[in-house]
Amino acid sequence: MKGLLKKLTTLLKQPSRIGFGPRSPKSTSLKNRVPSHPFTSLSQQRAESAPKFNMARGLKKHLKRLNAPKHWMLDKLGGAFAPKPSSGPHKSRECLPLILILRNRLKYALTYREVIAILMQRHVLVDGKVRTDKTYPAGFMDVVSIPKTNENFHLLYDTKGRFRLHSVRDDEAKFKLCKVRSVQFGQKGIPYLNTYDGRTIRYPDPLIRANDTIKLDLEENKIVDMIKFDVGNVVMVTGGRNRGRVGVIKNREKHKGTFETIHVQDATGHEFATRLGNVFTIGKGTKPWVSLPKGKGIKLSIIEEARKRIAAQQATAA
Repeated sequence: MKGLLKKLTTLLKQPSRIGFGPRSPKSTSLKNRVPSHPFTSLSQQRAESAPKFNMARGLKKHLKRLNAPKHWMLDKLGGAFAPKPSSGPHKSRECLPLILILRNRLKYALTYREVIAILMQRHVLVDGKVRTDKTYPAGFMDVVSIPKTNENFHLLYDTKGRFRLHSVRDDEAKFKLCKVRSVQFGQKGIPYLNTYDGRTIRYPDPLIRANDTIKLDLEENKIVDMIKFDVGNVVMVTGGRNRGRVGVIKNREKHKGTFETIHVQDATGHEFATRLGNVFTIGKGTKPWVSLPKGKGIKLSIIEEARKRIAAQQATAA
């Protein structure tokens, strides 16, 4: 018995024989390494010793319905997900995907598959170009045309900040108003301007500056006319709590180091202020170059809306 114990103690004192303990200093390669634990394999050791990388996840391809923009007006119980807008000329929070235009607004389709069938037959045009992407982001001032039904729509805001498909005539659907983001010089001194919807137009009129509005012919892709961003011109607010309101610029306040403030007066005489980036010039003087949706951009209070509703009900009853 004593002899057996002596043999066991001598074996335990020499761990390299049975594969326990640290590796010997002579063995440097992975093949000659001795496992640090009796149950860890060589592949596990290689995985542990390999450098770890945090792989990129890429773009998010899904959008939960509760996180979708409020102005899409999606019902909360209509499903878990909402259409994720594709990359395009407008921001995802400031656009309306084509699937929502055809299915939820115009009611030309009942399901997702029906929208795909309509688009794949090349029936829908945005700014004069056929669009087959179901989640293509149509935005403010875009012209949505359906030749099969002889319909043209301008995508505008109502006074509650929601998108409205405003029906327009064929002559009005041939042009589009674009706000100028910047005017720059490219290679060889070629001037060009960038618009709010991602367009780049070379050799513009030298009088055009940032924040001005150009009238763009959609067929020839050329600048037909321009509107200067001046006091006295009519504008539509495209951002903030006053989105959708229409009025005339009364004053422009410049503040160093912060946002410029624009004071606007609507047709009823009410004045409000907003940032310079939220203002879109739509006409010279008090006359807009595009037709406006119902309400003409005049925001009513809750009491005024109630009185108007009661008067309309009494008129229909009489």
